[in-house]
Amino acid sequence: MKIYTRVGDDGTTGTLGPGRVLKSDLRIESYGTVDELNATLGVVRAADTEGWLGAELEAIQRQLFQLGAELATTDAGMLATLTRVSDSHVEAMERMIDRLEEPLPPLRNFVLPAGTLLAAQLHVARTVCRRAERCVVALAAQGELEPRLVRYLNRLSDLLFVMARWSNHRAGADDVEWHP
Repeated sequence: MKIYTRVGDDGTTGTLGPGRVLKSDLRIESYGTVDELNATLGVVRAADTEGWLGAELEAIQRQLFQLGAELATTDAGMLATLTRVSDSHVEAMERMIDRLEEPLPPLRNFVLPAGTLLAAQLHVARTVCRRAERCVVALAAQGELEPRLVRYLNRLSDLLFVMARWSNHRAGADDVEWHP
């Protein structure tokens, strides 16, 4: 099977459902940004040379594939067959946030996205996650999907922030506070 089909040369793409839409469609932008987030987490995993967060990040990458598939699906029958991210995933992220935050000093100021390479990459992933969240919020405003997808991305960005701080802490690097 060839990787190129030439079908999208007219600026359209297919969804998991009938018909084709412009590649600039908000649905495509949403799952494309989730895909970018997933690739960014791949870079984070490569930067995690100690393997501190490897299993957790791989699980999140797999969940992002599920989330992307749900965003790409326009057919209700197909949607019913998908394995989807759920509120239990959000709750698991909350438990992980609580666990990782425990040894950290309390925040008194905003922190600059800095520190170790791993922490800096986690901050990049956090910002991509926030962009994905904004896209999905806009799509949800059109009545296109369930609010749990927004909750998932919101909590994931929180988790990535805490992972960045935890990674700095574990490596002995201080957070770099922002002072106006």
